[in-house]
Amino acid sequence: MEEFLTPAFWFAVGQIIMIDILLGGDNAVVIALACRQLPPHQRTKGIMWGTAGAIVLRVVLIFFALTLLAIPFLKFVGAVLLIWIGVKLLTPDQDDDHSNIKGSDKLWGAVKTVIIADLVMSVDNVIAIAGAAQTSGNADHQMPLVIFGLLVSIPIIVWGSQLVLKLMDRFPMIITAGGMLLGWIAGTMIQTDPGLVAYLPQDKAWGYGMGIAGALLVLALGKLIMSRRPLHIEDAPS
Repeated sequence: MEEFLTPAFWFAVGQIIMIDILLGGDNAVVIALACRQLPPHQRTKGIMWGTAGAIVLRVVLIFFALTLLAIPFLKFVGAVLLIWIGVKLLTPDQDDDHSNIKGSDKLWGAVKTVIIADLVMSVDNVIAIAGAAQTSGNADHQMPLVIFGLLVSIPIIVWGSQLVLKLMDRFPMIITAGGMLLGWIAGTMIQTDPGLVAYLPQDKAWGYGMGIAGALLVLALGKLIMSRRPLHIEDAPS
């Protein structure tokens, strides 16, 4: 029980919540689109059942991800993917939309759409959350903190998505911090990769150093990519 009160545990929970909020904004949009054709009295049910199904599916995926991360060098691969996800967060695609999400006028059709769409869109969340769970310091507590983090963050995503989006628009630093957080997790994942532990120092100073290096790498790559993108006409200075 005492392990659940350690700073490492709650730091990991905080990471999971932040990751879900930053990477899960699209999921709230998908839920709304999938349920938009339902009769008004069924929309709440569609949202609730679709969200519940998505949570269960994500917990299962994260369980398998945590298991796979015990295989040598897979943490390294996951860390590379996390860096890419972090850079992608800092360099959003201007043409990204959800026009291909088809709504359904049947309750279970909408629920199915929510779950399938969430499955397709949750790869980045699963990898990031599995990586964050690794920082808890105790393998026995990884799934409990994953479930706790999801239970806290999913309602924020579903019911508070508009507020979160407004905060991100007003304070872009939130997105930058989120991308750097993913880089931090990537750096710490590399240090604890079973295939690399024999070659890398395992003290906390090195862990912090690799986390900082990962965060700065994401920031640098994001800045570099954005600086090389052509300026849109609407963004051009007048």
